[in-house]
Amino acid sequence: MLRVAVVGSGPSGVYTAQCLVQQSRVPDVRVDVLDRLPCPYGLVRYGVAPDHEKIKSLQNSLRTVLEHERITFLGNVQVGGDGLPPDRLSELYHAVVYCVGAATDRGLGVPGEDLPGSHSATEFVSWYSAHPDSAADDFALQARSVVVIGVGNVAVDVARILARSAEELRPTDVPHPTLGALAGSRVREVHMAGRRGPSQARFTTKELRELGGLPGARVVVDPAELALDPAYASAGTPTDSPAPLPAVARRNIEVLRGWAEADVPAAGPDPVRTIHLRFFLRPVELLERDGRVAGVRFARTVPDGGGGIKDTGTYEEIDAQLVLRAVGYRGLPLPGLPFDPAHGTVPHLAGRVLRDGVPSPGEYVAGWIKRGPTGVIGSNRSCAKETVASLLDDAPLLEGRPAAPDPVAAMRAWGLRPVEWDGWQSIERAEAALGRSLGRGPVKIPDWDGLLEAAHSGRR
Repeated sequence: MLRVAVVGSGPSGVYTAQCLVQQSRVPDVRVDVLDRLPCPYGLVRYGVAPDHEKIKSLQNSLRTVLEHERITFLGNVQVGGDGLPPDRLSELYHAVVYCVGAATDRGLGVPGEDLPGSHSATEFVSWYSAHPDSAADDFALQARSVVVIGVGNVAVDVARILARSAEELRPTDVPHPTLGALAGSRVREVHMAGRRGPSQARFTTKELRELGGLPGARVVVDPAELALDPAYASAGTPTDSPAPLPAVARRNIEVLRGWAEADVPAAGPDPVRTIHLRFFLRPVELLERDGRVAGVRFARTVPDGGGGIKDTGTYEEIDAQLVLRAVGYRGLPLPGLPFDPAHGTVPHLAGRVLRDGVPSPGEYVAGWIKRGPTGVIGSNRSCAKETVASLLDDAPLLEGRPAAPDPVAAMRAWGLRPVEWDGWQSIERAEAALGRSLGRGPVKIPDWDGLLEAAHSGRR
């Protein structure tokens, strides 16, 4: 028997476990999938927007994997920090695969970024996704103007949630306190700004189009800003590059062109909120008034002819009482493991953790902590396969290492209190009951105490 611990129950961790039990090179592999949270699924539960039910339904596929007879889910198990040290974990298993993702956001590095009213999109997403680490905060939804810095899918998600009505979100699993805060929102203007042009934006066309279909919002695009992008004027091929524009960027430009050239801005009937899509604006300072954020000062940029941008020496200020940055994620070091601070990843060779440039037997990585925060959910499959292939190549060596006959008992002896699969099912039942009591579908429990109480007693 080969015992493997997978740290992280998001897509990369679950796909790693799936690859391990489906392969035939080593027939008897037992996998424990550990997670710091008492709930599985990682960013599928706590990162996918609540109104994206189709993507969230991926949980059903992940569930099937975690219910495999040779896979055990163990929530509420922290590795590192105040929890189980990585060196202790490696004594319990023949191999450990770390799939801990990219746990923090990138900063802007501009003055005023730490002002009250300035947050990361990660914090905002955690709030509306009921992440138990999320601090209670109404995110200044009494603000009338919000600036979202970034032009990727996370920025689009944030802008869309801000522009939706509470009634539109009521059928989702948004926690009830968050729904109440959104119902009282006074936000009327949402400005989404990127420092580059539309051909370099990172959102997908499907996400972009959704903004134009919101019943209570309209989308405004400045045709003069679009025209700064060579790809916009040349209808698909930048004039300064022989390479054709990628299909996604070409479709995005056509959607933006339709909004910019429309006689009436894209809108539902009687729009309540306006979404402004802005380009070629680089944030240089967050402005302050009365001790809080009051706006953003941007430098106007233009293409530099070489695929980058340059400042024009002119500036623009946008009033805002709430600023959310969505400029990417970044991995954090895990105590006991090597870390590359320049890339926010663990050094590896085909998934094998490298210590001083040498593969460390029994230690592996997969997902964002391995390759950085790139790709879509499906990208984790090929990433997991590569890591598992390396692990299986090492199996003759790994099988000779000591491992605990009962790792869960060893964890309990260490003082941990794992939430196993039946505990997670108790949480699901408690969330369904909570939703029924509120006249809604299942509603997420947003706090640690509530989740652990539900896991261990089956009651909220």
